[in-house]
Amino acid sequence: MFIVGGNQSAGGYEIANSIRYDQDASQYLRRTCGSSASSYTLSLWVKNCEPQGGSTTSIYWNGTGAKLNWEFNGSSQIYWYDPETRTTGSYRDVSAWYHLVWKVSSNVGTLYVNGSAAPGLTSVSGIDSLNSGNFIYLGSDNGGSPQNGYFAEVCFIDGTALDPTSFGEYDEDSGIWKPIDVSGLSFGSNGFYLDFEDSSALGNDVSGNNNDLTSAGFTSLNQTTDTPTNNFATYNPLINKSSGVPTMSNGNLTLTTNACEFGSVSSIGVSQGKWYCEIKWDSGLYAMVGITGDPIILSTNSTAYAGITADSWGYHYSGNVYNNNSTLATYSTFATSDILGIALDLDNNKLYFSKNGTWQNSADPSAGTNGISITSASSVAEGNYFMWVGNSSSAGNATLSANFGNPPFTISSGNSDGNGYGNFEYTVPSGYYALNTTNLAEYG
Repeated sequence: MFIVGGNQSAGGYEIANSIRYDQDASQYLRRTCGSSASSYTLSLWVKNCEPQGGSTTSIYWNGTGAKLNWEFNGSSQIYWYDPETRTTGSYRDVSAWYHLVWKVSSNVGTLYVNGSAAPGLTSVSGIDSLNSGNFIYLGSDNGGSPQNGYFAEVCFIDGTALDPTSFGEYDEDSGIWKPIDVSGLSFGSNGFYLDFEDSSALGNDVSGNNNDLTSAGFTSLNQTTDTPTNNFATYNPLINKSSGVPTMSNGNLTLTTNACEFGSVSSIGVSQGKWYCEIKWDSGLYAMVGITGDPIILSTNSTAYAGITADSWGYHYSGNVYNNNSTLATYSTFATSDILGIALDLDNNKLYFSKNGTWQNSADPSAGTNGISITSASSVAEGNYFMWVGNSSSAGNATLSANFGNPPFTISSGNSDGNGYGNFEYTVPSGYYALNTTNLAEYG
């Protein structure tokens, strides 16, 4: 699953922020219910980062003799714990934001995904009431299965069963399901609305009820601008070797290779325009960063690092830059804690690498000087380029974190692109942009 240019709609209601879970079991948002209800509605947008689900819990509540759990299971189905019910279809797209509405009317529930009733979870009888004293958790259930993913626009409506059209609509031009303004809804006495716009209080209820959720394990880094109305790139766990699959966390922005050179590629691919990202080498051995126009072919290569194929280029920690299994140049070496910049100019077919803000080979991406010449995107295997991370040897592992605009690591400065998107450690070259769908619609 990739996002490439030309498949995004723009305009309309905008969501500013989301919350990112880091696959940390200490993280949760929780509220104790103050009343009981057999009819209610839960609406949320979720970007599920685990294609095989399993540990991704969207909503959980429990009380005396009751435990209800709504999650993506190991088959990427959406699963309701009690009574045990699941969708007949799978939801594996880790690059997409899904809108989920769980509508319960007099203990009969229906799940809607992107505005349509989900086969297998339609008119499910015997749904327990949400009772006074039950705990409602968003994400991890206080030490249970931790979340690796994102939530946005979380609305709990107490006492009323609402259709998905109260929360979203189909775009008249693209047909894509998109959010609408929910601030005017009546949330009921026990209801809440989380917009995640206060980084110091991510459980803040803005419904007017002040039904704040207790927040645990989060910092300001867990607030992001990756939202259903401006979707940012992450690593893509669907493109892997058959063995040595890396582990991912921080909303698929941090990975550790697993005895395999291939780490991952960006979930957004580009065929034109100018694009920028930063990669931090956190720990481990043999780190590399780069780009590839043949991610699937590269991942099946017996040696799977960027620069081994004709359509990929890699910057190795030794300073060597590789393409087509040959050394093109020798730049500065880099080490753990260094931040590597990638500037990809597909209007002029040039590639630039930086180390801690210094462009290698005395290059200037803004001026277009001293870059590496690359093949036109139209001539590479996928017709698009993807940012790549990994290492150069299966004898060791490397942990690398990507900043496509929402850093999973602390930065000391803060720089955005020319459209005001992203939060980068170093200055974004003039004319280059963060990998998100708003920029993609304009420049991709």
